[in-house]
Amino acid sequence: MIIAVDGHAASGKGTIAKRVAAHYNLAHLDTGSLYRSVGMGMVKRGEDIRDVALATAAALNLQAEALSEDEIRSEAAGTAASVVAAYEDVRAALKRFQRAFAENPPGGKTGAVIDGRDIGTVIWPNAEAKLFVTASLDVRTDRRVLELQQRGAILNWAEIRADLADRDERDENRPVSPLLQAEDAYLLDTTKLDIEAAVAAAIAVINARLGQP
Repeated sequence: MIIAVDGHAASGKGTIAKRVAAHYNLAHLDTGSLYRSVGMGMVKRGEDIRDVALATAAALNLQAEALSEDEIRSEAAGTAASVVAAYEDVRAALKRFQRAFAENPPGGKTGAVIDGRDIGTVIWPNAEAKLFVTASLDVRTDRRVLELQQRGAILNWAEIRADLADRDERDENRPVSPLLQAEDAYLLDTTKLDIEAAVAAAIAVINARLGQP
């Protein structure tokens, strides 16, 4: 069983996907971590993230252990990820990783919850259940600021909001695999929901799609 969770940055989709995976005892893959690892790896090596050839090489050589590094959760990693994710060759390289994960979930799991930007439209269009998670830009900014403050980061609310808006624009308008709600995906707006309510709503939707009570 594959559950696809797509949506905007800081909408809560990652936490929802992780909690949904635990609920159904499925493997979980945050595909954003792949792009964050590629982008942050380039930044650390002093490479230009706008160099498509270098970005593609980084994607092809990505090691699974890099996905657990704390640095990829930073705001800088998110910005870099949004840039390299627009490159067709990078997406092609990482698409193989994502599909292999779905076809052979680790840990002996019988399926996976995969979250990202194009899971329900490109990576696994035949997923048994699909969610598209979003929230207002101001609420997403509040959430991202709180997240970064908890890590001890010094930041500016307006700058974080502008960065999220820029990411939305890049994600939604890139020519390759843009952020798009699949026709059969349920739109879950978390603007007025805390995480417990959002997870409960997601599970209710998935149960309905799977024909479960």
